[in-house]
Amino acid sequence: MPWLLPRGIAPLHEKALDRFIGALVEKLSDPSVDRNALVREELARLLYGRPYEELLELNPLAAMGLDPEGITFEAEYYAATDQEKFQKVKPLLWFWKVLDLTPIGQSVHSGVAIRRALAPFIFKRVGKNPKFFQNVEFSVGYNLELGDDVVVHRYVLLDDIGGIKIGDRTSLSDYVNVYSHTHHVLASPDVTLKETIIGSGVRITYHATILAGVRIGDDAMVGTGAIVTKDVPPHAIALGIPARPVRYKVRHDCPYCRKGEPHPSDLIPRAPDRKGNPDFPDFLPPGFGTREA
Repeated sequence: MPWLLPRGIAPLHEKALDRFIGALVEKLSDPSVDRNALVREELARLLYGRPYEELLELNPLAAMGLDPEGITFEAEYYAATDQEKFQKVKPLLWFWKVLDLTPIGQSVHSGVAIRRALAPFIFKRVGKNPKFFQNVEFSVGYNLELGDDVVVHRYVLLDDIGGIKIGDRTSLSDYVNVYSHTHHVLASPDVTLKETIIGSGVRITYHATILAGVRIGDDAMVGTGAIVTKDVPPHAIALGIPARPVRYKVRHDCPYCRKGEPHPSDLIPRAPDRKGNPDFPDFLPPGFGTREA
């Protein structure tokens, strides 16, 4: 018996959900649509059962909380954020975030379906069949690239300000943190953006943390609570703080291992490190300005 079993909802509700998602995708596909207006209107009808203008008159603060132009994200305060790109995706990130707190967002069936519909309009690249559970956080959204059949579980943080690439069939368990920026120990405003790459078929398990600039090879596994500070080779099982390979999966059918060739994850190009704040233009070597305890 497989681990995951098929489940559905009543045909009446399925029909209503399909109609809602179809209309939403059609509107988002139209470049002339004002995404801020679309999101505040949809949220007003979903949460309060009334048009946004009516809610604005009756309860201005409630209306403000539904309008992407009435709220700010942390990323809007970052010097490294491309404001033009972020303002395009901001309404949809807010839509995603607010829906997660509603019954329709908490339901696996409807929540996953709506997030799957929103993903191509937010992320840099999205493969087939992404599956996001509730309360996943992003820093900017527009610097995230996903392969096919990626699964992201509850309360995952994807800090994509410096870029994150995730390969096919990779799974991130609950409370995983993936970073793509670092702060210098002597001056926290000195931020370096480092693209993080996670290969295909990777499992990142509960509460693990992936630090900026790391490359995790195809078919690797990161254990519960591990903190990955260095690259993890393909097929490795990495455990601990800092994480180190303790075993390797034996994959007799791996064509790259048989031929002694690099795995696809080894060949993914990574953007060069870059400064997130123009006031700190020079890169300092690791450990600069510190001494041993």
